[in-house]
Parts: sequence; structure tokens; C-alpha cells
Amino acid sequence: MPDPISNDDQYMLPPIENLIYIIRGKQVMLDSDLARLYGVETKYLKRAVKSNISRFPSDFMMEISLEELENLRCKNCTSSQQSGRGGNRYKPYVFTEQGVAMLSSVLRSEQAIEINIRIMRAFIAMRSFLQTNAHVFQRLETLEHNHLLLHHHISETDKKLMRC
Repeated sequence: MPDPISNDDQYMLPPIENLIYIIRGKQVMLDSDLARLYGVETKYLKRAVKSNISRFPSDFMMEISLEELENLRCKNCTSSQQSGRGGNRYKPYVFTEQGVAMLSSVLRSEQAIEINIRIMRAFIAMRSFLQTNAHVFQRLETLEHNHLLLHHHISETDKKLMRC
């Protein structure tokens, strides 16, 4: 296996919470982000997963389409070419919280153990944030709905005034 990515490269990564995305209604992490955190190349992470595929059922890991990946990048304003080598040629894997936990049984380095603990804490923090602020999200949704109703009412009023 090649040399792991240096610790200096890890400090250039965004916080782990920024590497957790929602795809198909699930919180997931991309294989390339996980590989970088673990200090290995993505192809080695994928090889380890494929060698232990029975540990990764569909609710732990899924393969996403390149279109889903592109949509994700567009929403998050990230580059469409991560490595500068023309982007992905293969469909990426994404791992749920349980899948990331299972990776610790496949990748056994000290760095993998430390990173897994940090990732688990990030998932917990995000879940806690969402639960704690659920009422705020509900209020925002209500405000947005009321704004749309008001906008519709104004449009209808404008149409009526134009007819006069």
C-alpha cells in the first residue's frame, strides 16, 4: 500500500461535518473523502471494501451515479474535478454512519481508528443539531409557505388591477 497522506494534507480538509451529505434521504460520506481522511488512495479503500463486501449491505453503503455526484457538487459549489485528472471514471461509493463504522473493521491503522472516532462524533453532533433545532426548521418552512402564499396573492391582485 502506498504511503499515507501526510498529516499536513489532513489539516487542509474541511471539518468532517462539511463532508457529510444527504443522498437519497440518508446522511452519507463519499469514498474519496473517507480515503483522504484515512490517508489512503480511494482505489485502496474500494479494494478493501470489495474484499469484505459481505460487511457492507445496501443500508451501509451504496454506489451512486455520476449524475448524483455532479448534482451534489453543484449544490455544494465544489469542483467537478477533484484530483485535476479529469474527474471520476467510476461510480463512487457513499457510506452511511453504519458503513463508516464498519470501515474500521476493514481499515485497521491507528489513523483509521482515530478518524473513525472523529467521524462518529460528527454524525452524532449533526443528529443532535437537527433534533435540537427541529422547531427552527419548522418555523422556517412555515415562513417560506406564508411567503409563497403572499407572493401568489400579490400576483393575483396585480392581474386584477391590470384588467381594470
